[in-house]
Amino acid sequence: MREESALSAPDYPDVSIIPFGGKAPRIHPSAFIAPGCRIIGDVEIGEDASIWYNCVIRGDVNRVRIGARTNVQDGTVIHCDSPGDRADGRPADGWPAIIGDDVLIGHMAMIHGCVLEDRAFVGLGAIVMSGARLESDAMLAAGALLAPGKSVLHRQLWAGRPAKFMRDLSDEALIDMREGVDHYVHNAKAHKGAVKAMGE
Repeated sequence: MREESALSAPDYPDVSIIPFGGKAPRIHPSAFIAPGCRIIGDVEIGEDASIWYNCVIRGDVNRVRIGARTNVQDGTVIHCDSPGDRADGRPADGWPAIIGDDVLIGHMAMIHGCVLEDRAFVGLGAIVMSGARLESDAMLAAGALLAPGKSVLHRQLWAGRPAKFMRDLSDEALIDMREGVDHYVHNAKAHKGAVKAMGE
């Protein structure tokens, strides 16, 4: 109990940061972790990343990695898949959740045992299932469901349930995505200051 409290305060008020299975979350000092979040086990969060209100990031059965400047928006759940020799085709080391730098993950998304490469975009309420991948600069539309093992290639937009290829992304769309990253880095600093002031 003391270990959890020491990790949670004063930098992360009203956040549960819970060691599990001998591994504790590792969070860069510049990251913003909003009140209401639950971060468990083998989780690493990079420089200037932001985890917004009421997210759950659970690295209990495998690892979760979140890169620099990535934003995980309100209510999102990130989990991983356990290792083991599985008859259903899961790899021996399972499926960790590996999220690169400058990734945008919209509100209420579900990210499970997948890979999101640098500058990928996951829309509001979208689901990315185990073994799936978004390559760099790829976009999954709001509400889409990316089935297990599927890959959204570089600069592609996929949408639907199940998600399918729609079109290639324009240069303008990529600029908008990068501006979104910058916005969230800036906004996170403002929220971090507001949360800190609330506890003073």
